Amino acid sequence: MPWPTYLRGSHESREEATLMATVAVTDDTFDSEVKQSDIPVVVDFWAEWCGPCKQIGPALEELAQEMSGKIKVAKVDVDQNPNTAASMGVRGIPALFIFKDGQVVSNRAGAAPKAALQSWIEDSI
Repeated sequence: MPWPTYLRGSHESREEATLMATVAVTDDTFDSEVKQSDIPVVVDFWAEWCGPCKQIGPALEELAQEMSGKIKVAKVDVDQNPNTAASMGVRGIPALFIFKDGQVVSNRAGAAPKAALQSWIEDSI
């Protein structure tokens, strides 16, 4: 498995990197990981070729770690999981949704700095 661009050359060990706080979610696991979660879930619809998606990736990883236990951050690759993206009406990426108690409580599109993402999450949960 190749290292994400933002980890290459990093001081983190492979074991630490595998403990990343985000969860890869598929069409098959979306309901169990997102809709049935006991805590709010930030869902990031993204793709490998998407520059803005790669731009917010590290910020979402950091927020997932910093807010562990308060939120879960789930990443859905739209190329690999088109059904979930279509059912959510995703037309552009990155598209972010916050689910609480199985329902969408907020959503936004496009890249944003970590502080803006954190404020949006905290205001929504």
